[in-house]
Amino acid sequence: MPITGLFGPEDFGNPAHSPNAPAPRRALNHKAPSVPMPSLEWTPDVERATAHLYEKVKAVIPPVEWPFMAPYIKAINELKRERNAVILAHNYQTPEIFHCVGDVGGDSLKLAIEATKVKADVIVQCGVHFMAETSKILNPSKTVLIPDSRAGCSLASSITGEDVRLLRERFPGVPVVAYVNTSADVKAEVDICCTSSNAVQVVESLGSDTVIMLPDQYLAKYVATKTKVKIIAWKGACEVHERFTGDELRAYREADPSVQIIAHPECPPDVVKEADFTGSTAHMIDWVRKNQSKRIVMVTECSMADNVQAELPNVEFVKPCNLCPHMKRITLPKILDSLLYMQEEVTIDPMIADKARRSVERMVNLKN
Repeated sequence: MPITGLFGPEDFGNPAHSPNAPAPRRALNHKAPSVPMPSLEWTPDVERATAHLYEKVKAVIPPVEWPFMAPYIKAINELKRERNAVILAHNYQTPEIFHCVGDVGGDSLKLAIEATKVKADVIVQCGVHFMAETSKILNPSKTVLIPDSRAGCSLASSITGEDVRLLRERFPGVPVVAYVNTSADVKAEVDICCTSSNAVQVVESLGSDTVIMLPDQYLAKYVATKTKVKIIAWKGACEVHERFTGDELRAYREADPSVQIIAHPECPPDVVKEADFTGSTAHMIDWVRKNQSKRIVMVTECSMADNVQAELPNVEFVKPCNLCPHMKRITLPKILDSLLYMQEEVTIDPMIADKARRSVERMVNLKN
């Protein structure tokens, strides 16, 4: 059914609304144990040490680029051991990060679940700021670093905790679901979190005939087509996925009728309508592995297609490419600096973290 309401800050007469911005960049942690700067020269030793990693990505990284990446990769992997650190890498990270330095790769749900299992002292989040906050929420005693805290998210910045409180006043008693693409402040005000992988399951788990779902209006519209629960949505959108259009995809299909189109539910409805399959990043990857169609249009952030092609070089990806400018703030040099200087540390007010933890853990512990 269609969503039953769509709200934004202007609907509450709140002109002073100020979306959550990524945290300011933090100074270096000068208490971190001193570690000498590693050599970043391309040498026979570096070539030998990273040869097995290049095998993973040779389908998507030209040989001419590898000598510039490999010294960083070797240094990062050695520093991880020295710092007792683990790197969580989102599917939207570039292949040299995702396949060569990441210890755990996946979508937001997988990274949230894996964050609860981490035994290392330090977590380096190679994603965006709300993901690093989620890791800290689930691991309050661990050090959580993000290589660039300016790596934000248009969805997370579209809503504040105050907005959630105003929604609750407008719709008393209606449960609130927050996409994980939100700040800790927002997570602290809701009943449960969800990802695009489990959004329908989460909405239906609440046992209510009406649910507030925020902040992604397109994900909410997609969920509304999959459930009888009435959805009240927020006027947020992913700046990457909302740029795709149905006309764009029809042009790909007209050029090659055999092409298969798979889309993320953060895309507008006209895009979802044109797709042969719609699902989360994890579900899209599983679909490609299962079907291995000759040519695929993967309608999501560009780097994910590169990461899947590294694994499945025989699949040709036609890329209607939209890059996430926030994800691309995370680079090998910044990851190296993060481990060298133990920067930039993610901290959350303990009272907010305790409240946010309940909504995140409720999602993580939800059984199929």
